[in-house]
Amino acid sequence: MIRPLLIASLLPTSLYASDQIVGQSTSHTSPNGVAEQCVQIEPIPNGTYHKSDLEQEKYYCDMDLYAADIALCPKTWSTSPGVAIYDISEGPYQNNRAEFERNACSEGKSADNLAKDRIAKFKSTMNQKGTSGTFAPSSLMYYHFSRYFDMTVDVPVAVWRSMDAKAHLSEVAEAGLSLSGGAHGGRMNHEGWRAFVAADQNPSTYSPTDDLFTADRTQIYGVILDSPGQRYNSAVNGTRKSGWGKGQNNDFQVTPPYLALRSTKPLPEAITEGVTNGRKDRQINKDLGDDVPPVQIAYWMKELSEIVLLDFIFSQQDRVGNIDFTPYWYWVASGDVKHKKAKHHEPNDGDVPADAILIKRTNLNDNDAGGRVEYANFAKSTQMLEKLRHFDGDTYKKLIDLDADLQSQGPIYAWLNASLGLSDGQVQQVVKNTNLATNILREACNDGQLIFDLNPKEFMLNGSVAPKKVDCNAP
Repeated sequence: MIRPLLIASLLPTSLYASDQIVGQSTSHTSPNGVAEQCVQIEPIPNGTYHKSDLEQEKYYCDMDLYAADIALCPKTWSTSPGVAIYDISEGPYQNNRAEFERNACSEGKSADNLAKDRIAKFKSTMNQKGTSGTFAPSSLMYYHFSRYFDMTVDVPVAVWRSMDAKAHLSEVAEAGLSLSGGAHGGRMNHEGWRAFVAADQNPSTYSPTDDLFTADRTQIYGVILDSPGQRYNSAVNGTRKSGWGKGQNNDFQVTPPYLALRSTKPLPEAITEGVTNGRKDRQINKDLGDDVPPVQIAYWMKELSEIVLLDFIFSQQDRVGNIDFTPYWYWVASGDVKHKKAKHHEPNDGDVPADAILIKRTNLNDNDAGGRVEYANFAKSTQMLEKLRHFDGDTYKKLIDLDADLQSQGPIYAWLNASLGLSDGQVQQVVKNTNLATNILREACNDGQLIFDLNPKEFMLNGSVAPKKVDCNAP
């Protein structure tokens, strides 16, 4: 989607990001003999990481970007440039990296069909005239803070990675500039690749240089992650008929799940009210379909409340229209909620009962337009947090604890300040926004306006949720 770059002028160099990050490092060597690094960022204090998270981090950092069974293609679709990483150990170009990059990359997204799998992407910061706004550390913040909050919404694992600038130029940037001017790319993507080619050849052409290059100026840096899922329609992403910026962010707040979050009624009635009022928009009514299970809205409510909180804290300027999902079968057995990924299962196949319900679970994949002080915080400017009337009690407690830590410069503050390569201004923005979010929700809680009942599993089991009793000031 189109996301204009909002740039402040004459910023002092102390406000720039850098390659000063903290974590477990794995070394790789480019064909030019440059020593590249992949870093599994130090876990956030009090974070809840699954075994699969740490395995995925290691998988990314063990990946040799120059191996014969790996191919790199420029991402020439959407608005921002990046590198699509393919496993070509099988398929028509099996272990033939040069031929795949020469012939398959020109197919754009269709190159997926010519490889065993598209396994990840490498995304760097890109904020120049005519480009979209992307900031690599933003994806790291979303990943680690989502684990601090132990959120329901699925935020992808991300690791920090550097890449030899000359290898980036010859492997993807020159091809990206050429291909993005064709059928697959748009103007902003093309301008991004133009900036990359110039920067790979001469780092001083990119400003601020530290945002994109390592201190020795031989490598660019960014993140490696994957983005599974399909894009939601207007039922969750909103109609976006009011245009980019505040308009589409207000459209987002009249979707059925968001309207349910704004309702003052108990959860079952709030769901009914949200669906009824959301269907008043013809496009949303069509996209929602004839029969949406109430438990689907309950899951969406929990996930959207988490998204809004993170976007508010990180000053995200490009959320609406970029929310994805993965379908699962859900059912109740032995007094508990069970689920299986729909891609691999069907009802009554032995693992999934015939009466299972298809539920779309949210993937928060596109998280690269937050973190910079220059970005527009639409969750803040359209008062998304102020309008919430339903929230999760555990998330509220973790927010109160997070704010206390950041205000006192505790362990999480120290981690934030040292681990992600953020500037002083970017760290202080997180501190300030966390405090503002805390005050907004605490005031609503003290006024009796927050219902702590966002528990979709309990709702599926009982058809209702007993709201948690929460001490607003010391939960």
